[in-house]
Amino acid sequence: MNAMNTAVNVNETAQERKAPGRPRSAQADEAILDAVLEMLSSGQSVAAISIEAVAAKAGVGKATIYRRWPNKEALIIDAVAAMKGALPVPVGESVRDDLIMLVKANRSGKAKRYGKATVCLLPEFLKDEELHHMYQAVIEPRRDVMRGVLRRGIENGELRSDLDVELSLLMIQGPGMMQHMLNWNPSIREDGFAEALIDAFLRGAYSS
Repeated sequence: MNAMNTAVNVNETAQERKAPGRPRSAQADEAILDAVLEMLSSGQSVAAISIEAVAAKAGVGKATIYRRWPNKEALIIDAVAAMKGALPVPVGESVRDDLIMLVKANRSGKAKRYGKATVCLLPEFLKDEELHHMYQAVIEPRRDVMRGVLRRGIENGELRSDLDVELSLLMIQGPGMMQHMLNWNPSIREDGFAEALIDAFLRGAYSS
């Protein structure tokens, strides 16, 4: 199954969970998703996490979870999606400003609080291809937002016409992810990190 098909399946599953019927509790949803993120952030593997343990930590019954999610994997992916929050919307006036905003958006809110959750999931992605595809389906829309900013910059002449958009995504998102999750280089200051990263990238990307 490729990532596009997985994205469709994830969306279809979400629609099924939100079908008319017994009203959902936003408070219960948040408690369940936060429970999963806390368990992942503490170092628990996907195999070690059970619906029973999540229900106990969230203070809900197992049936409450099963009414919302068909299986543990879908629950975990939804928790990761909730951690990342809503898709950021670029202003559209400056490539630099929009890229800085996107980098900061990936390092704020629940993503900042539960950053270790993704770290703990990385080994799982290596072992479980299906789980990896599901995760890709979650982050692909965020890549698309950044792609749009870069392509806009190319089209309006702000960025080089020969800029490799996909490689640029990796150059921006890779260091941001590593530094945020692992503090890979403690000598890099957190304050002003997004601005410094984007300015370093743009020195080679600006149109001359």
